[in-house]
Amino acid sequence: MKAVLCKQYGPPDTLVVEDVPSLVPGAGQVVVAVKAAGVNFPDTLIVQGKYQFKPEPPFSPGGEVAGVVKVVGSGVTGWKVGDRVIAAATWGGFAEELIVDVERLISLPQGMDFVPASAFILTYGTSYHALKDRAQLQPGETLLVLGASGGTGLAAVQLGKAMGAKVIAAASSDAKLDVCRANGADELINYANDDLRTRVKAITAGRGVDVIYDPVGGPYSEPALRDMAWKGRFLVVGFAAGDIPKIPLNLALLKGCSIVGVFWGAFTKQEPESNRRNNEELLQMYLDGKVAPHVHATYPLEQAVDALREVMEKRVSGKVVLTTGA
Repeated sequence: MKAVLCKQYGPPDTLVVEDVPSLVPGAGQVVVAVKAAGVNFPDTLIVQGKYQFKPEPPFSPGGEVAGVVKVVGSGVTGWKVGDRVIAAATWGGFAEELIVDVERLISLPQGMDFVPASAFILTYGTSYHALKDRAQLQPGETLLVLGASGGTGLAAVQLGKAMGAKVIAAASSDAKLDVCRANGADELINYANDDLRTRVKAITAGRGVDVIYDPVGGPYSEPALRDMAWKGRFLVVGFAAGDIPKIPLNLALLKGCSIVGVFWGAFTKQEPESNRRNNEELLQMYLDGKVAPHVHATYPLEQAVDALREVMEKRVSGKVVLTTGA
């Protein structure tokens, strides 16, 4: 089978595509024939050795796939060859086959194709856990999404609308904001040209926002927090800007607000039953037409370097997906 391999840590350009032996599952595992694999920002970090998990090379990046069960390991019940599935992993997905523990499989509904399925669970799972479990977002509240045109950002925009919030999308260009509006954003802020605080004050009539969803970090976190409403919730989702901001904690005191960490990967392990319920609710939202991944582009597996470069250089709105011939 073909696999994208990281043989030594470095930029995406160092990746190679090679033929490797087919995989053999262990007890409690299955091999998935990968049809599509979502490309996420952590994939650009893991190949550089900058992610919190550092697999030993050679390995394939890629943490979410959609495909068909190809081989079933010993002791596996409830799954059979031919089942359509979504599978989550920390790495290994940029290949024609992926071994995964059965606990990390999700049944793929018949009304969902492989490409959107491969772009769904990580971003929507992260954003739903953030908004539902960590922020407890309520209908009528105001949600500010930073980095709103990215994969998790657009998922947060769509989910915020589905949950009854007024959604303010902030992004770095008018083109990206056009995508945000098409995905349900009520108000737009171009923080490359506009002053973030001035626009938030104008939109909220000086009240501030109830929930801030921040997957970016960098220079916009503190200004956003300064326009938090009383008892607001600031969601720390990630640091795509590269810099981890230092927040003056007196702001949390003055605003009576909460600064809340969001680590979806740990949540899936610590609270598997809650994660399972969230996934069921998300898939039903998709089938009901309330949410749908915005797929910026698809690339064949052999062009994984191009896809990763697009994500790394922040030229993507929504998600990029790799497809295979498996």
